[in-house]
Amino acid sequence: MNEPTTLYIIRHGKTMFNTIGRTQGWSDTPLTKEGEEVIHYLGLGLSNTEFKEAYSSDSGRAMQTARIILHEHSNGQAIPYGTDSRIREWCFGSLDGGYDGELWGVVPRILAFKNYEDMMTNRISYKDLADAIIAADTANWAEPYEKIRERVWSGFEDIAHHREKDGGGNVMIVSHGLTISFLMSLIDDSLPMQIGLENGSVTKLIYENGKFTIDTVNDTHYIDDGRRISTQY
Repeated sequence: MNEPTTLYIIRHGKTMFNTIGRTQGWSDTPLTKEGEEVIHYLGLGLSNTEFKEAYSSDSGRAMQTARIILHEHSNGQAIPYGTDSRIREWCFGSLDGGYDGELWGVVPRILAFKNYEDMMTNRISYKDLADAIIAADTANWAEPYEKIRERVWSGFEDIAHHREKDGGGNVMIVSHGLTISFLMSLIDDSLPMQIGLENGSVTKLIYENGKFTIDTVNDTHYIDDGRRISTQY
């Protein structure tokens, strides 16, 4: 009999760009010392969770996060690990690598809002956001909404479907804040944007017969557990 198929989707550890407030889509920076420390704690907190396999996006910060977690895991060396470009962050085009204030300054104006707070209060859609990023992108690199939707959904759904077909169980996946938030909206479109997901937080999804159910969102208790474990050494 199959086990339930459960995805433990983790936002990567805090990076240099996260720390200095720069937009980090397809651009990439490594985890800071603090970011590494938090992910070490997360790894300890997850060290006895049985994972059938592990994945991350192909961005360096996600791969670095996955490797730290697997290093701390009691069975980490035996867990198959691979990368998937489909679960990487959104591309912000010419705004990639710029300060967050540039992205969240121009996007609300394009959508006819006074500022970021006004935009978020009015609950824009992810399609609105994608269209505004394309309008702001002077390099013509940003992805259209339908392309983002197809790659993000197919990436996570393929991982879940493969695991369900192979008997179910837990899968560890390291991805990115906006991508994880967007995936949840595809599962439940009544949810607000979860742009504030914590670095190292776990969002848990159950997959059964082609359908996702959201179990927990932005869960940081594994990090807290890891901190407690570390004091016992």
